[in-house]
Amino acid sequence: MYASAVQDLIDELGRLPGVGPKSAQRIAFHLLKLPSEDALRLAAAINTVKSRVSWCRRCFNIAESDRPGAEAAPTTECDICRDERRDATVVCVVEEPKDVVAVEKTREFRGRYHVLQGAISPIDGVGPEQLRIRELLARIGNEGVEELILCFNPNIEGDATALYLSKLLQDLPVRVTRIASGLPVGGDLEYADELTLGRALEGRREVGA
Repeated sequence: MYASAVQDLIDELGRLPGVGPKSAQRIAFHLLKLPSEDALRLAAAINTVKSRVSWCRRCFNIAESDRPGAEAAPTTECDICRDERRDATVVCVVEEPKDVVAVEKTREFRGRYHVLQGAISPIDGVGPEQLRIRELLARIGNEGVEELILCFNPNIEGDATALYLSKLLQDLPVRVTRIASGLPVGGDLEYADELTLGRALEGRREVGA
């Protein structure tokens, strides 16, 4: 058993996704070896992101307060939602904020986004009620959305989420498309190259067609 402060650090690091007990120990001892200014800079970065970053009230992407030292309010909008040059009638629906970054890198999409903050996965206890689906439905009527592009990872969870949404939206006055299957099955959007993802966006098709 390590000193209580070290053990507390190991325990907290072990709660991070993908970090097991051995990795947590390795990271903890790496931090102990760092110069104080380096460790404090990491702590300051964590404190800043927790105090200034929240979810966009419109699309649930990451949103940061534009006032230094100020906490991000619940009404904060992200840069994309605040950009009036974006096409508000076309919304790309993704699972996570990292997927917004992946799509933006293609430079093929000039609409807006909606981040579900996950995908349907019964084995992980994630159902539709845990996702930002209710907020998506509200945007269709309130913002004059004409097309929803389902841009999910090509895996079981992504397919399940796309199927659920396509059935939910089939009677609403909105065109529902899904990106083409140029992405490898089982892959993640964040690892797709810009050309492949861009072509998938261009080749999107009507859901159910």
